[in-house]
Amino acid sequence: MRIDVISAVPKILFSPLNESIIKRAVSKKIAEINIHDLRTYASGKYRQIDDKPFGGGAGMVLKPEPLFKCLEKLTDERKYDNIIFLTPQGVKFNQKKANSLSLNKNIILICGHYKGVDQRVIDKFVSMEISIGDYVITGGELAALIVIDSIVRLIPGVLGDSESALTDSFQVASGFDAPVYTRPAEYKGMKVPEILVNGDHKKIAEWKHQQGEKKYKRIIKKKI
Repeated sequence: MRIDVISAVPKILFSPLNESIIKRAVSKKIAEINIHDLRTYASGKYRQIDDKPFGGGAGMVLKPEPLFKCLEKLTDERKYDNIIFLTPQGVKFNQKKANSLSLNKNIILICGHYKGVDQRVIDKFVSMEISIGDYVITGGELAALIVIDSIVRLIPGVLGDSESALTDSFQVASGFDAPVYTRPAEYKGMKVPEILVNGDHKKIAEWKHQQGEKKYKRIIKKKI
């Protein structure tokens, strides 16, 4: 998978993309991640990438020219399955969306900034607008990192345990994973549930499903 990220503040992205699972995926050449500094595509002495909105109002808007230049260059070089704009006004990102995007070959992530991007960029290029939640953050870079991490880990060969991604929360029927334990079996008077150490895999599976479903219902009820 190739992921191109267009950002007004690319330095935010470098460190997280060079650690842990994402670094492993890139090292294995399973994923290719390219960061594009929007200012590189701006013109003029100060390489301005934003301007005041027509019609007045607070804040600044990312200009169309740099984004068009970057997107035209990328789309001339290859075909993209999706060009995604990260915005709080987009469709809520979830595990189902992550699963779907992980099957793509090439995607572009456009990081919003300030008050957003000129609508003409969205009208011309964007196939999907994604939000990571009903709140506002300074820019789309952190949202891009969340999307990248959630889809790259699903690509076959990235995780050491081939079943890890398949048994994550929201991948299982109950919604959440069951509580997990490891050695020692007893610590400071607190014991691991007996069912997990008795070796009956059928009963363990049933217990895990029940516990995951129980937690899911409890948490969802709190949200409501």
